[in-house]
Amino acid sequence: DLDLFEDTGRVNVIGFFLNSLTSAAGLWFIVKRTKLCLDFAFTVHFVHFCCCWIYSGHIPQTLSWWIINVIGLALMTVCGEFLCMRSEMKAIPLLGPKTDL
Repeated sequence: DLDLFEDTGRVNVIGFFLNSLTSAAGLWFIVKRTKLCLDFAFTVHFVHFCCCWIYSGHIPQTLSWWIINVIGLALMTVCGEFLCMRSEMKAIPLLGPKTDL
């Protein structure tokens, strides 16, 4: 139920987008590489697609389902890449008390 004209549909759409944001944080903790974020995000969404297909017995046919999942995939990828890029761009300390040269 992803109808934007009903309250339950709007709540489900908001849930999809909040899930994308929390999944982006998961990419940051698990993947930790900017180049791999798209691969993992696509894999998660592909598994979701397969589970929906198996559960309902047919490929999802509503345009709203496809649009919301593509936007969720893009949101998860961009936010995950942003978080991973911030971690990768941190300065590496060369000298310090715990540096082993």
